[in-house]
Amino acid sequence: MTSPAPALVLWDMDGTLVDTEPFWMAAETPLVERFGGTWSHEQALGMVGLALEDSARLLQNAGVPWGVDEIIAYLTDEVLRQLAETGVPFRPGARELLADLRRSGAKTALVTMSMRRMALAIADLIDFPAFDIVVAGDDVARPKPHPDPYLQASAALGIDITRAVAIEDSPNGLRSALASGAVTLGVPLMVPLDGLGAHALWPTLDGRTAADLAALHTAHAPALTTATNPQETR
Repeated sequence: MTSPAPALVLWDMDGTLVDTEPFWMAAETPLVERFGGTWSHEQALGMVGLALEDSARLLQNAGVPWGVDEIIAYLTDEVLRQLAETGVPFRPGARELLADLRRSGAKTALVTMSMRRMALAIADLIDFPAFDIVVAGDDVARPKPHPDPYLQASAALGIDITRAVAIEDSPNGLRSALASGAVTLGVPLMVPLDGLGAHALWPTLDGRTAADLAALHTAHAPALTTATNPQETR
């Protein structure tokens, strides 16, 4: 089958494919409070799309006396525990769009700054082979908003990044995708994405199809430019 434009669709995970941000927040608050600190909703919102290492340092500043790696491991375990108890909350239309892309012949990649074990656990809960490749936070030297994670995924599949659409929900994720050279779609959830340069902002993926992404790519690919930007998001 001939692949449509785009040849590759690159998916962020937390907040884009699955609505796990409340699970991260639910893990952060009791951790800070365990050591006598306080953690507001505004502070939690400030962690959306932030580097996992930077998130860990903010929790250290709030009084958590653990190392960065220990904090990341704890948060990952807690989010996975919540997912096991409640199931995976896919964002509206995300699973259906993934299935339509697979039928269309487009390649798909999961590009997340969560740990690989979490990314694989979520991918395994999808009832069809959803992704050709997973690039996770512990797979890359330079995380989002560097372009490296998206470039690594496209290179691994042998597809030029200009033939790709990336779907993101956070400012850092958008910066990473735009810097890579992909056509970039923002689907906001917890924080606004206006004015960040996304080629399009859709309020939801519900009802969207592979044909919609093909039209988006066709409309914007010729005008792509490449920039750079540093760090890592979940």
